[in-house]
Amino acid sequence: MKVKCLIVDDEDLALDVIEEYINRIDYLQLEGKCKSAVEALSILNSKQIDLLFLDIQMPGLTGIQLLRNLSNPPTVIFTTAYSEFALESYELEALDYLIKPIPFERFIKAINRYFKINQPQFLIPEKKEEITSEQPFIFVKSEKRMVKVFLHEIQYIESLRNYVSIYMENGQEIVTLNTISNIEEKLPESSFLRIHRSFIASIHKIQSYTSSNIEIGDKLIPIGRNYKNMVINVLEQKSIL
Repeated sequence: MKVKCLIVDDEDLALDVIEEYINRIDYLQLEGKCKSAVEALSILNSKQIDLLFLDIQMPGLTGIQLLRNLSNPPTVIFTTAYSEFALESYELEALDYLIKPIPFERFIKAINRYFKINQPQFLIPEKKEEITSEQPFIFVKSEKRMVKVFLHEIQYIESLRNYVSIYMENGQEIVTLNTISNIEEKLPESSFLRIHRSFIASIHKIQSYTSSNIEIGDKLIPIGRNYKNMVINVLEQKSIL
């Protein structure tokens, strides 16, 4: 069954770009395009919508205000030219936050997040990462300097409102002013798993798991309700039952 999509944006160009992207993916079906949140409410009340592409800054009712007024909202991917609303969007449990102009490769990544949770059989192949002999790492800003973080040393990552804590296997905690989704963008999906809106876990560091939590070291980390199916599916692929 195809994923039914609705686009809400007051810019014609943005509507056309996302419509084109949706039409390029067989498993997505466009149910409508709206230029205002008020118009979107009418469609959301009359049609079954699975995935909502929602602009934030619109005349009258904003995208965030629209989402707050929905009692049973569909999965939401925010599409905006402004990065400053990212933290608020994730507090509303948005699936992703796309900054315009949106490259098709980034759009695919967002769609794959939806498929991982809801329909993993529809996952779209993404570009392979280049393999190098050097241990992969990222730089994060912590205490007014850029700190190198080797990925194989990360145990898990936790979001605490305006900042993110990265917990290392040597017991070090690296705190950075950032969003967990921005950090997630830099991590290889083959090694890291978003298990909760506030947690990312290193798959290789997971010692045990149940349907409600995972264990890394002496830490029990909850599996979020919206992530449960995807997490269990990934871990069961590595299990002997």
